[in-house]
Amino acid sequence: MVQYEVTVFTGDRLNSTTLNNVFIKLVGTDGESDRTWLVGLKGASSFVRGAVSKFKVSCSTSLGNLLLIELDKQSLPLFPEDAWFCAKVEVKSPEGNIYSFPIYRWIADSKVHRFRDGKVFEDNHHLGRYSRQQEIQQREEDYRWDAYAEGIPHSMKAENPSSLPYEVQFSFTKTTEFFYTASTGLTELKLKGLDNCKEKWDNIDGIDRVFCCKNTDISEYVQEHWKEDAFFGYQFLNGVNPMLIQLCTALPSNFPVTDDMVFPHVRCSLADEMKKGNIFLCDYKRLDGVKANTINGKKQYLMAPLVLLHKAPDDKLMPIAIQLKQIPSDDNPIFLPTDSEYDWLIAKIFVRSADFNEHQLNVHLLHTHLLAEVFAVSLLRNVPMVHPLYKLLKPHTRYSLHVNLLARSLLISETGSFTQFAASGGEGMFTILQRSVSSMTYSSLCMPDDIAERGLEAVPNFYYRDDGLKIWDIIHRFVQGILSYYYKTDSEVEQDSELQKWILDIFEHGFLSRAETGIPRRFTCVTELVKFVTMVIFTCSAQHAAVNYGQYDYGGWMPNTPISLQLPPPTTKGTTSEAAMLATFPDVNVTVQGMATMWLLSKQSSDFVPLGQYPEEHFTEEIPRKILKDFQMELEDLSLVIKARNKRLEIPYTCMDPSEIENSVAI
Repeated sequence: MVQYEVTVFTGDRLNSTTLNNVFIKLVGTDGESDRTWLVGLKGASSFVRGAVSKFKVSCSTSLGNLLLIELDKQSLPLFPEDAWFCAKVEVKSPEGNIYSFPIYRWIADSKVHRFRDGKVFEDNHHLGRYSRQQEIQQREEDYRWDAYAEGIPHSMKAENPSSLPYEVQFSFTKTTEFFYTASTGLTELKLKGLDNCKEKWDNIDGIDRVFCCKNTDISEYVQEHWKEDAFFGYQFLNGVNPMLIQLCTALPSNFPVTDDMVFPHVRCSLADEMKKGNIFLCDYKRLDGVKANTINGKKQYLMAPLVLLHKAPDDKLMPIAIQLKQIPSDDNPIFLPTDSEYDWLIAKIFVRSADFNEHQLNVHLLHTHLLAEVFAVSLLRNVPMVHPLYKLLKPHTRYSLHVNLLARSLLISETGSFTQFAASGGEGMFTILQRSVSSMTYSSLCMPDDIAERGLEAVPNFYYRDDGLKIWDIIHRFVQGILSYYYKTDSEVEQDSELQKWILDIFEHGFLSRAETGIPRRFTCVTELVKFVTMVIFTCSAQHAAVNYGQYDYGGWMPNTPISLQLPPPTTKGTTSEAAMLATFPDVNVTVQGMATMWLLSKQSSDFVPLGQYPEEHFTEEIPRKILKDFQMELEDLSLVIKARNKRLEIPYTCMDPSEIENSVAI
């Protein structure tokens, strides 16, 4: 007889414990053990939260090299079946070899679950190949594609959060905190009588009553400086939507700005300033002609502005011209800083409202949430647990499927808060999403390419770019190190059928088989694979953080980010006043619903996992673990640099601080 020493690690998560009987079978190249009940000196406490328990499994002869283990649990007559979160199992063979089986999954039923050694990449044994096929078949059943709406990326088919597989559901902690944050925000508004008040704001100070106890340092700064041109321009670089601004080398034909308009008292010309690289454009053309919402029985207004900005000698980015509709005409004036206070201010307000709707649907929902779901579903359908791509990307899928399902039910459904209260809610939402999909490109998702294409390499005080490019490079080095360890040649990439199925699913279901996006439909070399996986990790972590976590900071003071406007813009100058501005702002209930939503979406949960942390130890080999450690150290060093810089800034830019970036799209 020979004995195998089995060590079982139960996860340190709330409700990880099982009181059921747990059984194991060891399967090797030369045979398999009997199904063995794991019972030891700890008795019923062997599989409590955080437990590490050792057991003996006896076999008549050596099993050879271990290929896999089979785990199952059975409930006792007086105890209900429960869910057990097993972290990993380690097995020491009679020969002294240590086999590590990463699991990190909830086992909630009495079925047999198979797991393989963490060092396996390719299965050369028929039992390993069979287990791999069985895993993928089950995953294809568990993770099915669904078309939520025509012309947008596909999603995962699920009725509600409880119908999701256990492994992708929120933790108990996350669920509790999410609904607590949502309910307490709405309760506060109800107590103030604001959530159902359909009246207009009669004075701007009244807006401060909304969430007055939830101010942040930046939201207070916004409230104080929202009218200022320098702050208006700053937000195009370091606000929640740094994705629209681009270098202007020639004025659009539909934006007839003249030198006299923008440089009336200065010896300066637009042509000269454009040659110097000092003129920038923001064009909201995707919003042109979009049918605006009807809220509280009143028609809303959503413009498609063009904004011209000038880099001043002090390096501040200043707005110099705003046209609120795409087609120039006598009733579509070009507003200028030299206009009356409220003419210029109302023009900026319409731009900020347009920016909210462009940001939420294109920059935030499509380019992070919907793509993260595509990446995750394709990974879970096509890539087995032993594959290095699974080990690399699984942490970056955490909670994404659950949070997107909540978004579809609570935000963008027929009764969702965005549908009901945003200018682009309802029919307009799908128009904007479809237009955004049709203009989406691979290069726009790769930060170095995107910055270069928009001509923004030299813009000063662009912290989103500065921090983001450093994070991109750190992620790229990490991905290159990991994937180059497993793929020594380009042909190995080409011949990996699981890898090729993953990218093909993304091409078809995420980018709707549109070759013009530049998204590959198959990988031909290691370099191509490394860049794409870098993009996936960056999108699911740093990019989402950049466009999500500042939402309440910049939108908590509604006049800076109105989610809707209920009067049309002025058609002639000199007709706007403070009273007209207040009448244009959204009603009280629309304001507070928008602010409550932004508060919820900006809150991190206590089980937040920062970028680069891989609490689930899927990589068991020494070299990948060393590469991972180097990755974490680089991120820590960058975090220190960013924190030191932020101490010198009037408005700290924290969105791209690695310690503040979540590993995945989790809110």
